[in-house]
Amino acid sequence: MGKKTKTRDKTTEAGITRKHLTDHKFPEDLRTMDYEDLEILSYELRDFLIDSVSKTGGHLAPNLGIVEITLALHRCFDTPKDKLIWDVGHQSYVHKILTGRIDEFVSLRQHGGISGFPKSSESEYDCFDTGHSSNSISIGLGMATARDLRGEDYNVVSIIGDGALSGGLAFEALNNAGSSKTNMIILLNDNGMSISKNTGGLSSSLGRITSTDKYIHTKTQIKKGLSKVPIIGDSVVSGIHHAKENIKYAVIDGILFEELGCKYIGPVDGHNIKELCETLEHAKGIQGPVFIHAVTQKGKGYTKAENNPNVFHGIGPFDIDSGKPIKKSKDSSNSEVFGKKLVDLAKKDERIVAISAAMTEGVGLKSFAAKFPKRFFDVGIAEGHAVTFAAGMAKQGLKPFAAIYSTFLQRAYDEIVEDVCLQNLPVVLCIDRAGVVGEDGSTHHGLFDISYLKNLPNMTFMAPSNGKQLEKALELAQAIDSPCAIRYPRGASIKGDTFDIQIGQSHTVKEGKDAVIWAFGPMISLAVEAAELLADEGIDVGIVDGMFIRPMDKFGLYAAASKYPLIVTLEDGVISGGAGESIRAILADQQTKIINMGWPDQFIEHGSQKELYAQYGLDAAGIADTVRKGLSR
Repeated sequence: MGKKTKTRDKTTEAGITRKHLTDHKFPEDLRTMDYEDLEILSYELRDFLIDSVSKTGGHLAPNLGIVEITLALHRCFDTPKDKLIWDVGHQSYVHKILTGRIDEFVSLRQHGGISGFPKSSESEYDCFDTGHSSNSISIGLGMATARDLRGEDYNVVSIIGDGALSGGLAFEALNNAGSSKTNMIILLNDNGMSISKNTGGLSSSLGRITSTDKYIHTKTQIKKGLSKVPIIGDSVVSGIHHAKENIKYAVIDGILFEELGCKYIGPVDGHNIKELCETLEHAKGIQGPVFIHAVTQKGKGYTKAENNPNVFHGIGPFDIDSGKPIKKSKDSSNSEVFGKKLVDLAKKDERIVAISAAMTEGVGLKSFAAKFPKRFFDVGIAEGHAVTFAAGMAKQGLKPFAAIYSTFLQRAYDEIVEDVCLQNLPVVLCIDRAGVVGEDGSTHHGLFDISYLKNLPNMTFMAPSNGKQLEKALELAQAIDSPCAIRYPRGASIKGDTFDIQIGQSHTVKEGKDAVIWAFGPMISLAVEAAELLADEGIDVGIVDGMFIRPMDKFGLYAAASKYPLIVTLEDGVISGGAGESIRAILADQQTKIINMGWPDQFIEHGSQKELYAQYGLDAAGIADTVRKGLSR
């Protein structure tokens, strides 16, 4: 297996030396290694993951839990000819290591480095870009159907898990796959965070028995033979069928998938490479869609991740020995500010309920859930349902606050339009991670919520610039008897001006004479920095906190247009369809010059927020340069 490495050689309890990952040509070598060597390799992969992610940050626990599944998949399938589709995508690190990107792992999620999610532009082994959830079965069925129509020959495997099966799209795809009878494999990585684990030897045994080629062949032959028996043949077959179904209903939890038209196999041990490989080889020979249920442990191999899988689901750089983050902001995050304020409001208002879509801790609702367990609802990865669920509660007199990441709220657009705004219901959309989020990249940046929400009738849309203003926005949202949205960014809550807010009114942060920057949300702090840079050059720039994306402060805008020769709009969202374009439309009959600043009409890559702001001219220096050039023209 090649030479030893001085830095990472370790010895297993059996006294077998773990060999260096780069001594192999993967994934080809996996297909000739024995199971003992594959098990040793699983240890080294975990060592590498822990060491690497401790430096770069990333999704550690999900990847530690899927090591053996990934090894088995690449051993049993001829990738990249055979297609592996990774649902959510954040559990594809081992896949990347085994497909030629181990040397690039030092750049994982770093600006200019490899992505933390599958990227077809990065490798031919990444057959589809994924980053959200619940879409792998739809993708896989589409690929398998295209294969059949084009007369091609390859396998398609959709790997789904991590709660993704709670998404409605997954069941829409299962329903379609079952009725289509298309050959494909669906592998559920059940780590206890989604479908409950099956228990009992009978269920496991039956699942394995019914997966064998011999069983499938025998069942088919018996059915054919009995059907030919005169008079009683069909009734005997029917009776056996019904008896079999009753047994399955009694002992196999996978009956749901069988009823949808998928052959169910499982549960299998998701950390037993031999069992996984045997199951996958059997599944290849089954006609129609096959659903394999593999049970795994999230965070396996690193005790701190096993004990705290939520903490290590997505984590920044950390100390391996202690498991503690290397850098932790002393300031509260916007999510924490939101959660604490909502608890305070809920103490005084029994109508208030909180909703999360499988992100309780991420959106800051852990304390709310603990204090008001009967008024807190985690609906799983089902954002569309979350919004309509909130609408139903609002219709009956409650005051629901639905906290959802901006990028995931995109999945609920129709429900926002039809079930909330059309009926003018007082649902509050608390839009976390709005704007550029950093290292998770294009699938997770929250750059479109302004564009897709600002034109909806009945909507009040706020973008508070700091933590104190976020608290005031929540107070106002509580009092509004109509739809409301509040967007706020990832990270620490910045400090800034505190002022009372009224619907549709902006706030002047600083008067000027040469130009004014009309900014929204956290961009206010960058506008202040830019104004300070320009002041050193003798350019006096005013700053206005726009606060309200809808309704806009038209009177304030007309006043600014009459006073300043240049208005620069600044937002942490795409320019196309953004707040700046609304301002330009409002002031279309004015002579003042308007420059819109925001993100360009493209998907933004991964990198730190600071790096991305600088690259796209949205840091203080870039803003100052735009103002300077605008005045010179």
